[in-house]
Amino acid sequence: MNDSSEKLGAHEVAAWLRRHPKFLQQFPDLAISMVVPREDGPAASLASYQLEVLRDKNRELSRRLQDLYAVSQENERLAVRTHQLTLALMRPDSAAGVVRAMVATLAEDFSGDLVRVVLFEDAPGLSEEEWLQVIARDDRSLQPFADCIRDGEPLCGRLHPDKQALLYAARVDDVASTALLPVEGVGLVAVGSRDANRFYPGMGTLFLRMMGEAFAAALQRQRD
Repeated sequence: MNDSSEKLGAHEVAAWLRRHPKFLQQFPDLAISMVVPREDGPAASLASYQLEVLRDKNRELSRRLQDLYAVSQENERLAVRTHQLTLALMRPDSAAGVVRAMVATLAEDFSGDLVRVVLFEDAPGLSEEEWLQVIARDDRSLQPFADCIRDGEPLCGRLHPDKQALLYAARVDDVASTALLPVEGVGLVAVGSRDANRFYPGMGTLFLRMMGEAFAAALQRQRD
């Protein structure tokens, strides 16, 4: 056997150990004496290295579980609030009452500092409300919202200045983030917050869509 066949490289040794994971059980003294480098210095042995790795993985899993738990808690709260909103929208006996119930619930239960509603058609009984604007769907002033209205998808985050100006007018500087909900055949509902992180791009919009559908159904019920 020549010298070249007797020499093994690090990759060959590593591959062999992967195929024989129980090798070190036969030579525990070798496992104890092996030194495994770490980013913050050498570990005392393979055993301590494995223990550190397991602890790191355990901490990461614990963090992920905590994140999942926090998300599930928030989703549960949103589900309860959405259900309460649906019930509140069923109680009024007029379209004006439905709109007022929507505004009151969003302001009280969804941490909204400012709630604004844009209706495509006037609702009898609503007039000179600070939070209300009646603007025909084909009005040019709604051009900045054209894509949102067409797609029917909620928007969250800092809105374009044109959208901000129309929705909040003199209070525009009081709003740092917005949840904007287009309601099919009805108009727009906006919840503004002084907190720039309250509503942000990429946050889930499932419950917003559900609220919009409940609002539209409640208004349609009053019109039929």
